[in-house]
Amino acid sequence: MKAVIGLGNPGKKYEKTRHNIGFIVIDSLRKKLNISDEREKFQAFVSEKNIDGEKVIFLKPQTFMNLSGNSVIEIINFYKLDPKKDIIVIYDDMDLPFGDIRVREKGSSGGHNGIKSIISYIGEEFIRIRCGIGAKKEDAIEHVLGEFNQTEQKDLNEILENINNCVIDILIVQNLDRIMQKYNKKKEKLK
Repeated sequence: MKAVIGLGNPGKKYEKTRHNIGFIVIDSLRKKLNISDEREKFQAFVSEKNIDGEKVIFLKPQTFMNLSGNSVIEIINFYKLDPKKDIIVIYDDMDLPFGDIRVREKGSSGGHNGIKSIISYIGEEFIRIRCGIGAKKEDAIEHVLGEFNQTEQKDLNEILENINNCVIDILIVQNLDRIMQKYNKKKEKLK
């Protein structure tokens, strides 16, 4: 069993913000995989589907970003998951250009409070997909909690498709080195 966890903040106010790219990816994956059910459990919205013969849980913690670990530890304990192999966390990263993604199997929080919360419960070894949202030097908080601008909106569907394919590859191929070689490169300029 695997758990794919998208990080974000609950509520309409945050729904379309850059910080909620994890939630946006989970919703996009659910649509791509024809998953219509979603229920509340583990302090999160939860969906599930069998993919390539394995049960996969899709999780959107509703604890607010800074407490994401509270929800993640509940699902890990309930299903006896191994964070190193069974957890994939998707979240925003200001240090990456908009549209770039990076797959890693361990590391620090990089200052991301949602990841910091998860690390406090399970340590640094879990698969993560960092989704580049770019950075505005003037006001980082305003940038992160702001909605995608018109230029970003145009590219968002293509970027989401790339992230969706990455998640599915991780679930099916299960060769992280090959997946990192494929996805950890600069995004080509979209036309």
